[in-house]
Parts: sequence; structure tokens; C-alpha cells
Amino acid sequence: MEQVITIGLDLAKSVFQAHGADAAGGVVFRKKLRRDQMLAFFADQPLCLVAMEACAGAHYWAREIGALGHEVRLIPPAYVKPFVKRQKNDMADAEAISEAAQRPTMRFVTPKSAESQAAAIVFRTRDLLVRQRTQLINALRGHLAEFGYVVRQGAGHAAKLFDLVADPSTDLPQQARAVLAVIVESLQALQAQIALLDKEIAARAKQDPVAKRLMTIPGVGAVVATALVALAPAASTFRRGRDFAAWLGLTPRQHSSGGKERLGRTTRMGERSLRRLLILGASSAAKAASRGSESASPWLRAMLAKKPRMLVTVALANKMARIVWALMAHGGTYKAPIAAT
Repeated sequence: MEQVITIGLDLAKSVFQAHGADAAGGVVFRKKLRRDQMLAFFADQPLCLVAMEACAGAHYWAREIGALGHEVRLIPPAYVKPFVKRQKNDMADAEAISEAAQRPTMRFVTPKSAESQAAAIVFRTRDLLVRQRTQLINALRGHLAEFGYVVRQGAGHAAKLFDLVADPSTDLPQQARAVLAVIVESLQALQAQIALLDKEIAARAKQDPVAKRLMTIPGVGAVVATALVALAPAASTFRRGRDFAAWLGLTPRQHSSGGKERLGRTTRMGERSLRRLLILGASSAAKAASRGSESASPWLRAMLAKKPRMLVTVALANKMARIVWALMAHGGTYKAPIAAT
């Protein structure tokens, strides 16, 4: 029997599939494992390369299996898919993971420590609460519009919605007012919880030296800076700032052939939370520039003068991502370019 060199592991909640391959890529074993059998199984295997898709639970298993002495590599699921033969099932997936891990040009995801994952929870939780707040505001606006009360969109105008529900002089039916008060109470509770998380994020930003340096970039506040520190891979993962922007999904999708370059919309790949936060920060900077802010860069002013604001916003987010990578890779703080005279 040939020695196992690579094990492709298809992760699941309860039943896992392992595919062992030798140095030539031949099949050594195919085995189903229950969750409670995983660590004992890998402890009995000779030290080898263990590959998994970078999905839910992957970083936990990377830490546990890596502690046994194995070399663990995480592969983006999109890079595994081309290696799946015909029908998709657990056995085929595990074999595809094993084959993908042996490719010399394959790209891997750096496993995260438990501390790194813990630091990211505050942003995941804040995103969840903000989405819930948006849903409740939209529901409240929709219900009030049915009675002729229309309020501008945005969380900043939520107080006007609260006042309409609480005002006894409005002609809202009492049955509707009682139910809408439940939505108002839920919204107020969510806003209080979001405010607590914002305070936690601001406190982390003051304590983290990297976050402090990132906040010198226009459009990067405490939330964006601490999210970049917690969620972004190490700067050494990328060769240049453009690679980091591409990982965030802020670069155009290519569909080029025959020497003709065709660029489409942004790819929207990578970390969604970071991409959204950078675009929100860029939107704030672009809005300030359009209002005549003296701190706006000449490049941003020139772009806003001739391009649609949303296009400029995404371009600015791309530029901010490159600056973020430069500061994280080389240190220092942001220095605004001097306008040519």
C-alpha cells in the first residue's frame, strides 16, 4: 500500500469524507468519518498535507489538525469546483480537494487563529443588527405610508417615524398604533445595542496602533479601520495593493480574448463586509468633496466633475484599498498628495 501524501477532507456538520492520495495522485483510501472520529483518525495518519475548502468550520479544523503535526491548507471553494468530476457528492468533493491541493499554482487561504476569529465577531454581529434595523425601519415606513404619512429614507429619519406613532394627534387607528409601537420598541432596542457595539469598536481602534494609522486615510473611520485589522489577511499575502483590491472585489471583471481587453462590473469577490465598509467610507468622502470640502483631493474633485458619483465612489474605494495595503505592508501614515501648481 502506498503512503498517503495528501488527504482531501470534505467538511460537514456530522459526517465528513476523507480522500487519501499517494505521491502520484493515486487513491489510497476513501473514508467517511463522524465528528467524534476526526481527531483520532488524523492522529493515526502519517504526517502529510491535509486540504480543505475554506468554508464554515474550516479554520477550527485547520487549528485542530495542524496541532497534530499535519500541514493544513485551505482552498477557496471556487478553485476546487473545476476538479469535481461529473456528479457532485461528498466523495467527489473530497477527491477534487485532494487534486486541487497538489496543483503548483493553487492559491490558499491562511488559517485564522481563534483570537482573530473572536475579533471579527463584533463586526458580524453589528452587520446583523444593522440589517435587522433596516428591515424594521422599512416595515414601519411602509405601514405608515398606508395611512398617508411618508418619511424620508434612512436611519437618520427614524426618529420622525417614532414621533408619528407616539403622537396622539395623528389619525392612526388605535389597533395599528398598538402594533406599530412594538416595532418602535424593537427598533429602539436595536439602536441601543448598535451604539454599544460602536463604543466597543471605537475603544479597540484607540488601542490598536495599526487601526490608528489606517484612520489617517480620508474616509476610513474607527469601524472601517478596526474591521480591516480584524478581517483582512496579512499584507504579506498580497504582492501589491491591486491584488488586495481585487481580493475585496473592487476591480473590474475581465472578459478579454484575442488581445482585446473587455472590462465589466466589479467582481464583488472577497470579504463582503470590508468591501461594503470601504464603499460607505468612500461615499462619505465623495459626498464631502461634492459639497466643496477643502480637504478633498484634486483627483477626487476632477473625477466628480466628469463622472457619475457612484462610479467615482467605487473607484475611490479601490484607491483606498490600495492605500490601506501600502500602510499595512510598509507602515507609516497617510500623507495627502500635494496639488500641482
